[in-house]
Amino acid sequence: MENSIRTTLADDGTITVTVSGEIDFSNAGEVELGIRDALAECSPSSIVVDVRDATFIDSTGLGALIEGYRAAVAAGIDFRVVNPSDTFRRVLMVTGLSEVFGLSETIDEPSQATGAWSRHG
Repeated sequence: MENSIRTTLADDGTITVTVSGEIDFSNAGEVELGIRDALAECSPSSIVVDVRDATFIDSTGLGALIEGYRAAVAAGIDFRVVNPSDTFRRVLMVTGLSEVFGLSETIDEPSQATGAWSRHG
């Protein structure tokens, strides 16, 4: 399955990083880099990682999200993970990361997006 990371910038300065496919050892570095690049290139007011289309996450994937979270916090930027599947949500709850990531059920579709770029893995 092809993995991809798509990043959009909304008018309010929020960056949404959408991850599709698996988040595992094969692309965890790419996920972390996608979050860090968004932080560095756009100086967003907040960053949202949308995992609606993520089908699996392993410990290296969790590590990538944690590193993205740490980078956002260090920059004083709000970081949230949104739209997890039931399985993904259970993993985040069991690891205690659901509270850390400000887990939210859904977000508005990025209709106010002003720009986008994609990364494919």
